[in-house]
Amino acid sequence: MVALGDCAYASDMEEHAFAIGEAGYPEPLRRIDDPPAVLYARGRLARGLAEGAAIGPAVAIVGARDATAYGLAVARDLGGELARRGFAVVSGLALGVDGAAHRGALDAGGLTIAVVGAGTDVVYPRAHGRLRADILASGAVVGELPAGTRAFPQHFPARNRIISGLALGVIVVEATMRSGSLSTARHALEQGREVFAVPGPVTSLRSRGPHALLKLGARLVESVDDVLSELPAGDVALAAPRRVVQIASPRCVGVLDRIANGAASVDQVAAEEGRQVGEILQDLLELELSGMIVRGPGGRFAVTPAAVARPREGSGVAVD
Repeated sequence: MVALGDCAYASDMEEHAFAIGEAGYPEPLRRIDDPPAVLYARGRLARGLAEGAAIGPAVAIVGARDATAYGLAVARDLGGELARRGFAVVSGLALGVDGAAHRGALDAGGLTIAVVGAGTDVVYPRAHGRLRADILASGAVVGELPAGTRAFPQHFPARNRIISGLALGVIVVEATMRSGSLSTARHALEQGREVFAVPGPVTSLRSRGPHALLKLGARLVESVDDVLSELPAGDVALAAPRRVVQIASPRCVGVLDRIANGAASVDQVAAEEGRQVGEILQDLLELELSGMIVRGPGGRFAVTPAAVARPREGSGVAVD
């Protein structure tokens, strides 16, 4: 299999490995359902963790790689303002929104953490070599893959749970309906984190992801105050992760039953339901965020054990 792009290797700083349960392993990440057995980190913050420091409160900002000028400006402004308010900014070092959020935090003199889908010594994407170096100088590059592991597509979905797991909440800035940013939002919901979304022009495909999240109850973000007003007060005292199993509309029940009976693709479900693909995508997102279905290779969907055991009546249950 061919790796994503060309990868350069750097020996800029020593890598630290934090096994779960050991000193230095971030407490918020340890409390998610599927924490990495080992978290690899390098950078100034990684040295601090090894010496007994803590990350402190953090907020994640994620979004489109092919972001618009609007999305880049919003991500950079939010990253900078969060940093000035004393929050670490977590993102995925990808092109677009991720890079803008990291840069905003750095320019404000704050702390930012890049969660990567490769070894922490791998420079990917290559266009972010300078940004990565700046992050290492004050923050950290972290991941669950050993040094030398190159960036393959299958690494990134699992990486997303670490982004949300390190943070009190996740802000989505521009995302299509098939964006990995929605995967990060789903992980945040499963982990008991807050989910925020920045609205955009209704004519833009990149607005559909955030707008879908808003319809499902995400907090609307117009300024950083909208984020801070929803976060836990005081030190980082996260509630125990809580899985909410809920289907908000009867339409979703019909879509779920179609998938349970073998309709695995969006087109199949739309044809059997006699509805537009766009409407079906909305329902699929709701079901995915509720933990009722999972998206597999080729965009094919399958039901989860939560769907099989779901209550047939009522609006939903919360499982601690």
